[in-house]
Amino acid sequence: MPSFDVVSEVDLQEVRNAVDQASRELANRFDFKGTESVVELKENEIALESASEERLKAVAQVLEEKLVKRKVSLKAIDYGKVEEASRGRARQTVALHVGINDEKAREIGKFVKTLGLKGLQHQVQGDQLRVTAKKRDDLQAAIQKLREHDFGVPLQFTNFRD
Repeated sequence: MPSFDVVSEVDLQEVRNAVDQASRELANRFDFKGTESVVELKENEIALESASEERLKAVAQVLEEKLVKRKVSLKAIDYGKVEEASRGRARQTVALHVGINDEKAREIGKFVKTLGLKGLQHQVQGDQLRVTAKKRDDLQAAIQKLREHDFGVPLQFTNFRD
């Protein structure tokens, strides 16, 4: 039976490159001189720190520009609360979403069911969703509809089998 997998992945190498570019730009830009602004990649999050909350927003904007340039979807990042750091500085963490959580998998599964395509089935497999159908055309129509709908996470379609 033809099938494909719906996954939500982030290319961590591209994220690392974007963070490196952002930190280099912060070191060279005149409006960031003396603010000691920092962009740092950790396990599955990015740490931002700057002299004030306004400067922190500017750091986040620079990071977003670099991520978009590297074709990393902004749906894959989630900003945490702005915290106060030592000496009146501002700090924020940016979480990277990797994989589809159970809630999103159920939402995508319900959407697949409402498409009304005959013989279309889905099942959750860890942090991905497998969709199967009797006809290849039904799968292609499902992919088209999934691309048009916004689920709040970046979706990729892999492992298309005939």
